[in-house]
Amino acid sequence: MLQVVAWVLLFSLPFLLRPGGQQQSSDKSEHNSEVYTFYIINNLFWVMYFYLNFIVLVPRIFNRKQFAAFASIQVALFIIYVGIGWMNNSLFRDPGHFNWRGHILFTFFIFLFMLATSTAVRMGLDWIKAEKLADEKINENLKTELSLLRSQVSPHFMFNVLNNMVALARKKSDLLEPSLIKLSSLMRYMLYDVDGEKVSLEKEIDYLASFIDLQKQRMSKNVRIHTDFSRVDRNYEIEPMLLIPFVENAFKHGAVMVENPEISIDLAVKSHVLLFVVKIRFVEDSFEIKDKTSGIGLTNVKRRLNLLYGKNHELIVDKQDGWFSVSLHIILS
Repeated sequence: MLQVVAWVLLFSLPFLLRPGGQQQSSDKSEHNSEVYTFYIINNLFWVMYFYLNFIVLVPRIFNRKQFAAFASIQVALFIIYVGIGWMNNSLFRDPGHFNWRGHILFTFFIFLFMLATSTAVRMGLDWIKAEKLADEKINENLKTELSLLRSQVSPHFMFNVLNNMVALARKKSDLLEPSLIKLSSLMRYMLYDVDGEKVSLEKEIDYLASFIDLQKQRMSKNVRIHTDFSRVDRNYEIEPMLLIPFVENAFKHGAVMVENPEISIDLAVKSHVLLFVVKIRFVEDSFEIKDKTSGIGLTNVKRRLNLLYGKNHELIVDKQDGWFSVSLHIILS
């Protein structure tokens, strides 16, 4: 429809710009009819040239960098259109007063206008299409990368929990059954609930709480663990499996090789801002030990945060007075 409107406006210009008030006498009606017929046929040929260049010549020849062939075809078409104009004039206008010089010059300017317009429009549409495909490719790559990063969080946690299950089974502990039930709910969450882009904050908190409960079972009683999820509006949504690496690392580093180990995990939501703070007592040497079977930790989370939240998040990592703390602020929609 836009193209039809553009053509109608373009070919109506000579009539729209014609001075008003001019009356045509009845004895010139036949002559005017021939002029209109000449004008319509001439314009139809120009439309044909526009779409020939737009659909065939630019994408199949010019875009393939066959510039010599493209130029040769344009020269040939220009000569043909000069001939078409002469034939059209001979059929519907006075052939005895044909001005070859003026006709060639006039045809050249119209030909150049149609050539430039059709080429520019074709290249513009191709550029828009290429940009759209590039954006789609980037989005698909980001989705793939996010899925990979998300999947890399799970194995480390599963290894730890399964090892704990083995220990409980060996002790024939009464805690084995409730632990298996919690593990089942965690696996259901990891396998099915996190398929979407986001999950409710309530589900993510339940997942964290179950994870912490399972970790407490294998912790020594002298490890003090403080959690506070009470100041949270659970109706918000968040990227799944985003907070668990902080908690996972807290239990990994905060409960071993530390005198009076203590872990603090606080989560709050205030004015659409999620505040998540994890603090542990630490010994510098314990942070230098690298476990090859562990997850990819903060590097993973930083990458995911940059991809998902961009400037709408702030991650602060601090070591001070024997405490290692991670503070995460996320603006929730």
